[in-house]
Amino acid sequence: MFLPGEAFQPIERKTISVADDNSFSSPGESAWQRFKKNKPAIAGLYFLLFIICIAVFGPMVSDLSYSAQNLQEVNQPPSSMHWFGTDSLGRDLFIRVLYGARISLTIGLVASLINLTLGVIYGGIAGFLGGKVDRLMMNIVDILYGIPLLLYVILLMVILKPGLTNIFIALGIAYWLGMARIVRGQILSLKEQEFILAARTLGAGRWRILFRHLLPNSLGPIIITMTLSIPEAIFTEAFLSFIGLGVAAPMASWGVLASEGLTSLRSYPFQLFFPALAISITMLAFNFLGDGLRDALDPRSRR
Repeated sequence: MFLPGEAFQPIERKTISVADDNSFSSPGESAWQRFKKNKPAIAGLYFLLFIICIAVFGPMVSDLSYSAQNLQEVNQPPSSMHWFGTDSLGRDLFIRVLYGARISLTIGLVASLINLTLGVIYGGIAGFLGGKVDRLMMNIVDILYGIPLLLYVILLMVILKPGLTNIFIALGIAYWLGMARIVRGQILSLKEQEFILAARTLGAGRWRILFRHLLPNSLGPIIITMTLSIPEAIFTEAFLSFIGLGVAAPMASWGVLASEGLTSLRSYPFQLFFPALAISITMLAFNFLGDGLRDALDPRSRR
């Protein structure tokens, strides 16, 4: 006689480890795993960490000063004593390039922080409130966006006079427009989602919804835009210093060094080569890093 219990056999219990199952990984861990697979992005990150370290600590451990002149060693080629050679006043070019990295990277980071603060707040408010407020705020952005950024910054620098602080002001006034547009678009696409409706149903206020729900869910595009804006700020500063509207002496950014090296390009090309190489490699590293973050934070953007 067939008994119902005979049709069922006990199976061996198997313990599933959450740590071994990729399906249980958090979004941050998944993004990091995708980022690590991008070799150019990892190389860009390591190079940027390296250039930051030598820019901060390199001049500290050297006996040479970036502004110390030695007229007996004018225009010396690269050697074991002066790795990048010397300039027209006998100053060590290697130390000046390291010191210029401090100025250029600081300008890029500060400009990006200003871009982050103003752009996120302005674009977030415009996208969340919508209606007439959104149209008014974005009309202002469109008017300012119609003026080329470089021309806008040049005009401001002519009015404010060259200097490091004035570069921060000039870039801060004109640099956040692209970020505001991106954040507004993200907010417009997210504010009608179900989780926002649930937050409103539970009684969350509009500002809590904006700063606790909408902006955190827009973090991926914000980080990518901020990362890619750093090399643009570095290049803008280099161009301003190249035409004489950047930092003032005795400070030396990469743009200042490139401008000084151009005057003696035919006789001493190494004076232009090393600052230009530093600008090029740093911008390339930031672009690799930004592309890697884009692929890691938004897998749908990969082809």
